[in-house]
Amino acid sequence: MAKILIAGAGGAPSEGVIQSLLKAGGDEVIGMGSEPSDLVLSAAQRKYYMPYANTPEYRDCLLNLLKQEQPDLVHFQNDLEIWHASLLRDDILATGTKLFMPEHAVIDTCVHKHKSYQAFLQAGVPVPRNIAIDNEEDLRRAFAELGDANGKIWLRAASIGGGGKGSIPTADYALAKAWIDHYRGWGDFVAAQMLTPDTITWLSIWYHGELIVAQSRERRGWTHGNRSISGVTGVTKVGVTCDKPQATEIAIAACKAVSPKPHGIFGVDMAYDSAGVPNPTEINISRFFTTVRFFTEAGLNLPAIFKDLGLYGSRPQLARPINPLPNDLLWLRGMDVVPRLMTAAQMQQEIIFP
Repeated sequence: MAKILIAGAGGAPSEGVIQSLLKAGGDEVIGMGSEPSDLVLSAAQRKYYMPYANTPEYRDCLLNLLKQEQPDLVHFQNDLEIWHASLLRDDILATGTKLFMPEHAVIDTCVHKHKSYQAFLQAGVPVPRNIAIDNEEDLRRAFAELGDANGKIWLRAASIGGGGKGSIPTADYALAKAWIDHYRGWGDFVAAQMLTPDTITWLSIWYHGELIVAQSRERRGWTHGNRSISGVTGVTKVGVTCDKPQATEIAIAACKAVSPKPHGIFGVDMAYDSAGVPNPTEINISRFFTTVRFFTEAGLNLPAIFKDLGLYGSRPQLARPINPLPNDLLWLRGMDVVPRLMTAAQMQQEIIFP
């Protein structure tokens, strides 16, 4: 029996991992988190409070917990914590706890979206043109050079953070300036050419440069997207398994653009352009998507595969390492309801239409 420590316990991104590991069975799964009201809801078998990763107390508290519990493996599920924990990797490994993550330079590139954009661009990966917004002149240039037929551009924060942090589509210069002022975002925001609302994600696990497994899913809307000014919340409402060769090809190229020898979890977010080509918008590095439990319930337990690789170097026996799940499986999610796995036909059978 191994002991696995999952950070961010109680939050949706980490609970998908915890539920998947518990479903696989045979190991002890403990959790740590910085929000007591989230932590108490976790399915982890023991739960420890931890200061936020960007506080001075974090390092000592984390190392003390590792020395106390002596987990075999620790895994982080939040960009900010991944970045800070990565800086502590030598201290973490010195406690005897294993990590399964890429080198820090790769993490740093991926959590800073403009850095990853530059890596994609240099590697010839299709991406919407971006302009870093350091001042008002940059913002005016972005509208002049990147605006679509309606003059609209996409603004977002380039620093660490998920959930569409700071995102807004707008054709209004005054609104864009006020938006960046509000976030104190000069020097942090980037502007990009608009892509379509159609998105696809590609979640993969690599081992010293070898692609072990990958699974794609398309997104059919965001939970509470109508309450976000950008329409993006980072919380998928309906996920659908799919197998799109072009998306796989581009996702692999994106991974290799940021790392010549990918190692660990690489989750590529892509949005389709007007020509129907998926463009990477970011790589969620060293963490699983919030909807990873979707794949687990469908028969592909990526957290269990990750654990076996990280601890034992054990590879899964898969007939198809890329997109092994059937197409068109649906994962339906909402707030305070149990998610469900089904097909479109099964959904139709359960609904009475007048």
